[in-house]
Amino acid sequence: MTTFDDFTLNDAITRALAEEKYLTPTPIQAQTIPTVMSGRDVIGIAQTGTGKTAAFALPILHRLVASPRPPARKCCRVLVLSPTRELSGQILDSFRTYGRYLRVRAALAIGGVSMGAQVRALVNGVDVLVATPGRLLDLVKSNALHLSEVKCLVLDEADRMLDMGFIYDVRKIVAKLPIDRQTLMFSATMPRAIAELAAHMLRDPIKVAVAPAASTVERVEQRVIRVDRSAKPATLIDVLRRETIERALIFTRTKHGADKVARGLIRAGISAEAIHGNKSQNQRERVLAAFRKGDVRTLVATDIAARGIDVDGVSHVVNFDLPNVPETYVHRIGRTARAGAEGVAISLCDGEEMALLGDIQKLIRMTIPLSDRRIDQRRAEPLPATHASIKSPVNGKRRRDDRNGSTRKQSRYGQPNEAPRSIGSVAFIRGKNRPERGNARRTQRWAGRSQGT
Repeated sequence: MTTFDDFTLNDAITRALAEEKYLTPTPIQAQTIPTVMSGRDVIGIAQTGTGKTAAFALPILHRLVASPRPPARKCCRVLVLSPTRELSGQILDSFRTYGRYLRVRAALAIGGVSMGAQVRALVNGVDVLVATPGRLLDLVKSNALHLSEVKCLVLDEADRMLDMGFIYDVRKIVAKLPIDRQTLMFSATMPRAIAELAAHMLRDPIKVAVAPAASTVERVEQRVIRVDRSAKPATLIDVLRRETIERALIFTRTKHGADKVARGLIRAGISAEAIHGNKSQNQRERVLAAFRKGDVRTLVATDIAARGIDVDGVSHVVNFDLPNVPETYVHRIGRTARAGAEGVAISLCDGEEMALLGDIQKLIRMTIPLSDRRIDQRRAEPLPATHASIKSPVNGKRRRDDRNGSTRKQSRYGQPNEAPRSIGSVAFIRGKNRPERGNARRTQRWAGRSQGT
């Protein structure tokens, strides 16, 4: 298929596509659309940014128009499940964009907002319902939604459903659906648990894979910086100042870590915002809107929150923390190099994360170029400290930081102990406060000071 006209989609759909200047289908679309239009179940393996949403939304809209009937009260004809609120909202927007000239009713059911409006939207039934698993089960439990009329189920980002612990909820939902339905499952990777779920949910599916499940985007330049944990904030600032960045997406492992990194960047004069599950829906929407518009060029996110970030123009992805699950690395760097652009993925790796790096390289079947900054950290400007004043293990003195009124831990050489440094025969290591070498008397005296004796 070379153009969307070759699919013989409904004229109203092709008209909307033409207005959006969508002319040539992507590989996942070219292989998936005809299969979905024929009514077959599909397993689609494709990375983010490859056009998966249109691959299922276009043929679903075509089939709804081909067999028009009003939806039953409190029911939906098509159910789309996704792991995050943001991704769900984007999927709904796609259905509305492609179906703007069709009489197709679509609704959204996500957490973080009042359930009342969602209940009212379902009273007379809808053709398409896009939902997150938890809120969907809440609606079913409150008798606001019945699943007996679902003719097509779409499970998007299936591997992320697994990572986020939604698989149990998905199984509960599937158990309430009619057996005679069409099921479409899309995932960037296919771990064993997802393969088992597919075997349970789908009937004789057609498998469509546009790239190896573990591959990363070819246009992404990947790099690793070996750095001590304490020097990561300073190294991140150094990276953001040296690189030519249009938009940067920084990943942390925890919500607290995302807030901490964002605050540090702001103190260093870099405009940044954090997004994670503890933020309200309004806050998340405000931050994402600012990121899309370019008002905020640096966004710090956790993996869960980032699943809904579909923004072109992300030039850099920085892994402040390496992910515990290797497949998550593939998802993260897929946020850049979208829509034919190129991108850069930089990972900050400390000693404890080297094993995680090995797992990632094994999965993607390549060795990522590595540079080591553990020795010379002086080029990277440290973050201004905000912690309470700490007595130096060397001379017990405190120094007032003139910039923000805080105090900072000092070595005897007058430099903040933000990173390991080696001077002469003694290496001062933050958190350990002991010499690497030296005579027994110096070692004993140092140990006594570090223990408060």
